[in-house]
Amino acid sequence: MDTEKDKITVYYDGACPACIRDRNNYEKLSGKDAEQVCWFDITGQENQLRKLGIDPQKALTELHVKDENGRVVSELDAYILLMGKVPLLKPIAWFIGLPLIRTVLAKIYHWQVNRRLKARGLL
Repeated sequence: MDTEKDKITVYYDGACPACIRDRNNYEKLSGKDAEQVCWFDITGQENQLRKLGIDPQKALTELHVKDENGRVVSELDAYILLMGKVPLLKPIAWFIGLPLIRTVLAKIYHWQVNRRLKARGLL
């Protein structure tokens, strides 16, 4: 039987259409494995994020995921953890973890996030 302790928690921006679309795509691809993930919308949850040790501004600019042991990882480590839960996505998780790929993707990721936040007037 799954308990909250057996799951990972993804802290995502529920006010971001792209983030919602990514969540929906993840859930479709993961099928029954989607049950391994709790989704936490960070919108308006600054105090709760601080209690968890997550900087609310960082939560907007980087994906954060809490693993089954309570450790919070961010950015590409968060994506690798999340994708690693789905057999279909495990090869992608491995690929984005490669040093050169990881560096390039991190730059592209931050560029896209900053562009999105500027468009929303949050940066």
